Amino acid sequence: MVERPGPATPEFPAGSEVIGYIRGDVQRAHGGMAEFVAADVRTLFRKPRTMSFTQASGLPLAGLTAYQAVVHALDVQQGETLLVHGATGGVGSLAVQIALSRGARVIGTASERDHEYLRALGAEPVTYGYGVTDHVRELVPNGADAVLDTHGHGVLTATARAAAHDARVASIADAGLTGVLPVFCRMDHADLSALVELAEADRLRVRIGATYPLERAADAQRALAAGDVAGKIVITID
Repeated sequence: MVERPGPATPEFPAGSEVIGYIRGDVQRAHGGMAEFVAADVRTLFRKPRTMSFTQASGLPLAGLTAYQAVVHALDVQQGETLLVHGATGGVGSLAVQIALSRGARVIGTASERDHEYLRALGAEPVTYGYGVTDHVRELVPNGADAVLDTHGHGVLTATARAAAHDARVASIADAGLTGVLPVFCRMDHADLSALVELAEADRLRVRIGATYPLERAADAQRALAAGDVAGKIVITID
């Protein structure tokens, strides 16, 4: 919620509901984990009308990462098959929905407990671990046209045969692999606008795994490091 606009920011008067990606691309000395924060107007966009603040706060970082991976790095097209590793996480679940909105078929790796969630999104789930490559090949015999890794830990190497021989491959976790496109989030107004439009059309939902009040931010960081939460971890402020 805009508390006080600057003198040259007519876009958002006081009281405007906004979201934004306010970290710098190089100097990351500040973020949004505070009751008040100063932000460049160019890093902000209106909050989706259909989302709560809790949901909307999980959109900019994970949403921009997912959008820039699916749309820009991989250029996923209608009729193609995208394989998403880590398909139920904060970035993965948004990537699934973005690819589906573009008319792609999506196969997602996930633990068995999350298979119903992926099916509800419209994706086809396969279980992590032994035999995952064979399971993917059963669903798409020629291999996936594109692969997005949001999981890391060598999953691309272990499942290389799940991709077609000329597949495009991107990762937000293992950026140093040969032939793999690295994806790093950047603020982009057009991309954030596209995410808001998808959200307001009910084609994009943020999966909230857990919420913590600001005074328990350290506990939220521990939960994130443990990796046991499916979806976004959100800090709330009363």
